[in-house]
Amino acid sequence: MSENTDGVDDTAAGTATEGAANGTSSGGSNEASAAGDPLAGTAPTAGRPAGAAGPAGPGVGAPADAAAWQAWQEQQRRERAAAARAKAAAPPAWAVLVRPAQAAPIGTATLAAAGLAGLAAALLLGDGMGPGLLLAIVPAVVAAYAAARTARRTARPWTVVWAIGCLALLAVPALRDSAWPSTLAILSAVLLGALALHGSRTWPGVLLSPLGFFEAAVSGVGWAWSGLRSRSGVSKDRWLPVAKAGAVAVALLLLFGTLFASADAAFADLLGGLTPDISIGDGPLRILLFLVGALLALAAARTAAAPLRWDRIKVTPGRPRSRVEWALPLVLLNLLFAGFNAVQLAVLFGGYDKVLESTGLSYAEYARQGFWQLLWATLLTLAVIALALRWAPRDGAGDRRFVRVVLGALCALALVVVASALRRMDLYVDAYGLTRLRVSVAAMELWLGLVIVLIMAAGVFGARWLPRAVAGSVAAGVLAFGLLSPDGMVAESNVARFQADGKIDLAYFQSLSADAVPALDRLPEPRRSCALYGISAEISRAGDVPWYAMSLGEHRARQILRERPVTASYEVCSRLGAFGSRIEY
Repeated sequence: MSENTDGVDDTAAGTATEGAANGTSSGGSNEASAAGDPLAGTAPTAGRPAGAAGPAGPGVGAPADAAAWQAWQEQQRRERAAAARAKAAAPPAWAVLVRPAQAAPIGTATLAAAGLAGLAAALLLGDGMGPGLLLAIVPAVVAAYAAARTARRTARPWTVVWAIGCLALLAVPALRDSAWPSTLAILSAVLLGALALHGSRTWPGVLLSPLGFFEAAVSGVGWAWSGLRSRSGVSKDRWLPVAKAGAVAVALLLLFGTLFASADAAFADLLGGLTPDISIGDGPLRILLFLVGALLALAAARTAAAPLRWDRIKVTPGRPRSRVEWALPLVLLNLLFAGFNAVQLAVLFGGYDKVLESTGLSYAEYARQGFWQLLWATLLTLAVIALALRWAPRDGAGDRRFVRVVLGALCALALVVVASALRRMDLYVDAYGLTRLRVSVAAMELWLGLVIVLIMAAGVFGARWLPRAVAGSVAAGVLAFGLLSPDGMVAESNVARFQADGKIDLAYFQSLSADAVPALDRLPEPRRSCALYGISAEISRAGDVPWYAMSLGEHRARQILRERPVTASYEVCSRLGAFGSRIEY
């Protein structure tokens, strides 16, 4: 202890002597430097090693002090570099904010359900989507439910609504053969599944919840691996009886199933239709499907156990503007909408002849020309409303009423634009017939109109429910779109048009799915056979499809074509224009 004290005293004395030799004093500029005086032009020297000179460098004739100063400088440089690396490696603030809580250890039921989900995906999805998709997702739902129960999370009413909607959307591929409504249904099911697992209710939560599956897929693998490792030391007395029972059950099913199948041909056909047909060549695909199915089930379960907290992200409103600065552009826009809508109402109430005479357009050209512009006008109106709400004045109740009046008028005028666009599409379809593209954009315009109505209701009753209501409207619209069978609607409309005026585009039907067969079956020959030529050829190329990969629409089409096959020749259909090229718009 005395040696250390003496050393410090000696060092202090030596420093004072060196300061005197350099023309400085202990109470002069060195004290100002040590205090961090800005007039001295130096930084504080806290942490500087004893015996080191000031920031200007060591004194002349003191090599020991120069080495200490350089060592201290190097240490400071390393500390700054380490701090910079730590700052660069640190996650952004929003990632820390939404970080999930620590998940409870994975349960045995969750592990088993994830394995069953992978097995179901490997067995049922290798031949295509249909009822097998809904069956394969059931174990994943069980895994998520078991993980939530283990984490002591309870299902709220909105969680149940989203889960039921998710399963309803996944039933669309089991009902419809067409790929595009099925794809929309699967994407919407992902959105509802994310909302059910995360419990989101704000705009950031609704929009970002599906991204949580990517994080959960990565962390879910480690979560499951930790659970498996923790069970590696479990006594054989717990798992060996279960394994033996499973092996005996599989052996008995195989033995007696083979005997019964060889004893009765009808039972053999039934058994062959119910069980998946797996070959060695399908091995890589089945393994990939198993891994994907198990991974998705683990992602759902990990999210259910500890979801990302997207609702913690707060979107700060923009700087409020004055009433004049905010309202002037919107009032002028409302006047423009009002003028346009006045013309549209005049046209809707019988002014077509005058408009067509002044524009030089035909009836159908006038309808086609305006629909797409009105669709974009509706989309841009929603963007204007969102930006206007961000910078709206909000000093008091008077400002809130003012904002409601201005934006409410804009929403009401936008609804007239939606009605005008739908009327133009109706005229367009009367002139040229219904197509996939036309029914799709008409459905989108209807949904945009519904969103505008929801925004108007939010202005009256409050907007806390608006994000979930918009998400629910998306899912409901996609579900209705799939259940109504757009390909069937296109075929029904064109068949009715043919029965009315004898006009029909046989070339367009070649690209439709099996959902259109019941409507096209009502056409007279040879147009019936020519309309069904492409669909029949596609079904023939597909061959036999197992029940779990066949939609209800394809099943009905196969029955119809089996009872009344295509009879017209290629030459006859070619003369009728069934194989001509066409451009859809």
